[in-house]
Parts: sequence; C-alpha cells; structure tokens
Amino acid sequence: MDHRDVDTPSRPPQRVLVTGGAGRLGRTVVAGLRARGRTVLSVDRADHDDPASALVDLTDAGATAAVMADFRPDAVVHLAAIAVPFSAPEPVILATNTMLAWTVLTAAVEAGATAVVVASSPTVHGYGAPTGWVPAALPLDEESPARPWNAYSLSKLTAEHVMRTLVAQVGDRVRFAAFRPCYVIAPEEWEGAPTQQGHTVAERLADPALSAPALFNYLDARDAASFVDALLVGLPGIDNGETFLVGADDALATAPLAELLPRFHPGTAAAAGALTGTTPAFANAKARRLLGWAPQHSWRTALVDAPAADAQAGAGATR
Repeated sequence: MDHRDVDTPSRPPQRVLVTGGAGRLGRTVVAGLRARGRTVLSVDRADHDDPASALVDLTDAGATAAVMADFRPDAVVHLAAIAVPFSAPEPVILATNTMLAWTVLTAAVEAGATAVVVASSPTVHGYGAPTGWVPAALPLDEESPARPWNAYSLSKLTAEHVMRTLVAQVGDRVRFAAFRPCYVIAPEEWEGAPTQQGHTVAERLADPALSAPALFNYLDARDAASFVDALLVGLPGIDNGETFLVGADDALATAPLAELLPRFHPGTAAAAGALTGTTPAFANAKARRLLGWAPQHSWRTALVDAPAADAQAGAGATR
C-alpha cells in the first residue's frame, strides 16, 4: 500500500503533473501553479525550456505510466492534445486525442493521483456545424446540449466520457473534473504576437468574421491558470466528475453579440437577443458558484492599443 500523505480539503494537491506543458495554455498553467507554491512537472512530446520537464510521447501507455510512477503526482492536469480543429487529418485528431485521454487518465489513477483535471473544449456544443446551428438559449452553459460535428470536438467530448468512465470505476478515491476553456490568449499575444490562428488579437477585433466561428469567446491564459488552481483546491467539495465552462466576462468584440451573432450564424437572432452590452456567448457562473473563481482579465485592459468599443458594448454587460 502507498503510505504517502492523503490529500484532504485542507491540503490541496502539491505535486502536480501537467501534460501539454509546452503549449500556449500549458506554459501559463505551469507557471501559475508554480507561482502558487506547487511543485510542477511539465510533460510534453515537444522539447521546451523548462528544467522541471519531461519529454514523453503520451500516446505510449508504457512511457506515460513510467513518468507518472517516477514523479508520483498528487494531481494530474491533462492539457495535451492536437489543439486546433482540422490541423491534421480527422482520423488522426480523433485517435490521438482519445488515446491521450485514455493513457493519461488511467496512468494517473494507477500512479495514485488523488485529483485529475481534464481540458475539454466549448466546441462540444457544436457551433459552426455545416448544416447550421441554432441554440435554444444563450449564453451557453454546462447544461446546453453537446453536439460535436468534427473530430476535434468529438475527441474532447470523448475525453469527458473517459473521465466519467473512470469516476464509475474508482469512485471518490480519485476526484475528477473537466473544463472547457474558451479561445486561449497567451500573455504575449496581448502585445501583438500571433494567436493560434495566425492573426493578432487586434485583427480579430477589427474583423468580426475572424472571431465569429468561435462565437467571439476568449480566455486569458492567466485566468485559465487561476481556474485550474481554484479547481484543485475545490475538488473535494464538489460532485465528482463535474464539467465547467471557463471564459472571460466579456466577448471578444467591439459591438454587442445581439447584433453580431445573427450576421454570422443565421437563425440565432432570438437567442442572441439576451447578449446585450458586453455579455459573452458562454456563461462562467458555475465556476463562480461552486469554486468562487472569476476571471481577472479583459481585452479592454490587457490589449496594447485596444480599439475603442462602441457605446453600447462599453456600457457593461447585463449579466
């Protein structure tokens, strides 16, 4: 039997293994957890400039089990994935992301981790489907239907199901949760570095067509890090296997989404009518309610040379 200390609500996990630690989200999550006093091992298949890191192909079950057994984490934060839809052939995305979820989560359980956090995606809600997408209500929340339409969104929903499968297997011996981070913007991207799609944040704001496919959602990577920390602290006090939408308090747009969404997503006018002012299309109320977490960053203050929002958008959200 493993006689190491057992985590309790008064002692959040201190040894954390983060997969995908070299990515745009992973780098900031790793730094944020370390800044909060945790011992973090960053694991990725890409070599990265981090003295506390391991180079591992996480689709290899044996290699994954070995790094887990060597580090013996209290908690595992699983971020590793092919992170951009259609950036690889659809079968490759589905197979890779699904295998990553299975190997990492099962290895975490076998290694004795007591907390596992899984990165999913808001794309599971199915916006942008070629056959059309009309939500029953906006903003979307965790109760909104999951309707994936491509390999990436399906793989992320599958990762959530892998989590629920393991909850059914091991019960509260391991505490699990999944989160669906909105479009992640790394700190350097506020200063003009290219975003995941290759254009800048300023360009996304200037041309609504660039952000429209993602319903103008976004999340500062530093807020993602603070959410993961809050989740690790709060896991013992919430139901096992919860899922959270995690996004900014406002939309990445200079006009209200009540005006913008119907232009790019036909049939959404009725639901989008609720998105007045700066209200985003994704609600973060569950994270606030269960974890006491709230985002601290907005493009309006973080973006260097931010454009002026129109009067209605700048008046504040009615949330």
